[in-house]
Amino acid sequence: MPRTTRSTVAPAKRAAQHRGARTAAPPSVRTAKTAEPRQRDADRSQQTILAAARNEFHEFGLGGARLERIAERAAIDKKLIYYYFESKDKLFQAVLEEAYRGIREAEQHLRLLDMPPVDAVRALTVFTWDYYLAHPEFLTLLNSANLHRARHLEGSALARSLNTPLIETLGVVLERGRRDGVLRGGVDPMQLYISIAALAYFYLGNNHTLSAIFGRDLMSLRARSERQSHICEVILGYVLTHAPAARS
Repeated sequence: MPRTTRSTVAPAKRAAQHRGARTAAPPSVRTAKTAEPRQRDADRSQQTILAAARNEFHEFGLGGARLERIAERAAIDKKLIYYYFESKDKLFQAVLEEAYRGIREAEQHLRLLDMPPVDAVRALTVFTWDYYLAHPEFLTLLNSANLHRARHLEGSALARSLNTPLIETLGVVLERGRRDGVLRGGVDPMQLYISIAALAYFYLGNNHTLSAIFGRDLMSLRARSERQSHICEVILGYVLTHAPAARS
């Protein structure tokens, strides 16, 4: 019976197999590398749609906005809007959430907890006024949301999670100011923030009618500067601890 010999693989083929074994990525790695560019493309597409939708809703409101125009603004197929957001209502909700994300992330750069309490309240007040001035679309989006009784936000856990930290931070600032004796106690941080926002929001949201009925350009550089100073004085006048009047 002939002696059995071990089958061999040609040296070149064996070397190639060895190199392949060293360089070929495992299937899971190859899948991840393929998925990453796709995810980046999907993220870019969604951000492009959101930006186009924000401008559309800002200009026409929720009722007047059209998905066809949003697709044109974004230079994409309208089917992609349905693919990512399903409907105009859900797209509007996503735009609102993105709008809140924008202002809340910008506020974080203030680093309010690193400031003395009085400076923190003033910084938040000035920031809110400046942000509303720079982002008129934020106000119009809120107008549309309120016109539809905030039904697009009622079920949004994201919107609540984005806004809660600000109130918590303001609460810490107020408590620190109370302990330091520079801010009065008993101030509800949510009520205070609503007042800060309202003093800016009403003025800017109604500047056309207010300018008309009072015969003044309320959006002139001087008028805007006066308004910012007024808001700060009102807010700080409410929260500051005032020394008792000297007795005669």
